[in-house]
Amino acid sequence: MTAAGKSPAQGSAAAPRWYFGWNIVAAATLLTLLTVGMRLGLGPLFLPMAHDLGFSRSLLSGIVAVGMLCYGAAMPLAGWLVARHGTRFVLLAGTAILVLATLWAANTRTAWGLLASFGVLMSIGAGFTSPVALTPIISRWFHRRRGMALFFLSTGSMAGIAVMTPLLGMALQHASWQATLLGFAALFTAMAVPLALFVMRDEAPPEGDAPLPGTAAANPQAPAARHVTMLEAMRTGIFAKITLGLFACGFSMNLLGTHGMPMLMDHGFDATTSALGIGLIGLVAIPSTVFLGRLADRLPRRRLLAAIYCVRGLGFFGLLLAGSTLELYGTAVIGGIAWAGSIALSSAILADAFGVRLVGMLYGWAYLGHQLGAMVSSWLGGWGYEHFGTHWLAFGLSGALLLTASGVALALPGRD
Repeated sequence: MTAAGKSPAQGSAAAPRWYFGWNIVAAATLLTLLTVGMRLGLGPLFLPMAHDLGFSRSLLSGIVAVGMLCYGAAMPLAGWLVARHGTRFVLLAGTAILVLATLWAANTRTAWGLLASFGVLMSIGAGFTSPVALTPIISRWFHRRRGMALFFLSTGSMAGIAVMTPLLGMALQHASWQATLLGFAALFTAMAVPLALFVMRDEAPPEGDAPLPGTAAANPQAPAARHVTMLEAMRTGIFAKITLGLFACGFSMNLLGTHGMPMLMDHGFDATTSALGIGLIGLVAIPSTVFLGRLADRLPRRRLLAAIYCVRGLGFFGLLLAGSTLELYGTAVIGGIAWAGSIALSSAILADAFGVRLVGMLYGWAYLGHQLGAMVSSWLGGWGYEHFGTHWLAFGLSGALLLTASGVALALPGRD
């Protein structure tokens, strides 16, 4: 008989056959699929919105860029609110904000209205329901398999790209972009509210799922007696290197999500092939995260993080050079293998170095660097093409930043 009716924090003579923490991981993964999938799956929406509203690519790119910054700015606040009021409160508040923002965005025709609704308010709601709000609860429930659990959260991000990009593309063939946004808000509410009320539990067992013997050598944990303040942690080289890597990550992921499909169409691919090419990256990344997640608790996280950034950087140059459908899909498959994991590994490294007490707020501030990169790339992708007639400026810079982040990750502390 399982311990399903008991609180996971209560002692039991017999260990439960199913650890409740995996229910939380599954719920968090589903929510991440929807929120991150929408934020990174803007490609199909981009041109229909621009054409319908009469906006230039630069103007709409600017609105998206502001949204990315607001998304990142909401994350330290989300981490602070989770620490003070719990995961359930933050998820429900974020859902309410997201629904109100979607209703506003679907009924505005002005640049200022779209900026305030789609750019600012919807981004704040998405930030409150993002992986930053979910990382602390998973880190609290997992010690032995923390890397794997956080990788499953990244699986939600990749599934979001794989599912939301083609799904939005298909929806736009039968409905307006306004109706598509409203449908997303309805689906998200139907999923988020019951998961927040009935699955999310901040009270984890004191030992979590217990430490994994032998992993401390590869991924050193913070000493239990050491209490580091938030400011002290943010002044360390570890935090700076993680933030720099996340800047490159955000630059690349949001550039691909916002401008990847327009870039491929400008290079001669049709809309369906372009959407499937982008979606294939996320599709391949889903099983890849399962494999990488198992490695994350057994190999030095810094080396795995460096490898992910390196392969992803080379993949951006491959997308620019793809001249046929076979080359596009081949690049997508190779890039998808290493597309996920940088965020999961970054949060796991922060938890290892500073403990779960600070991971929510630290991850929120580090993720602000991710969204600064997203803001720059969202704007640069449109501005660079309109002024120079090429995508090499934005996509080439993205590849270079990722290769730099790979070298920085190798400089993180750890044992080989």
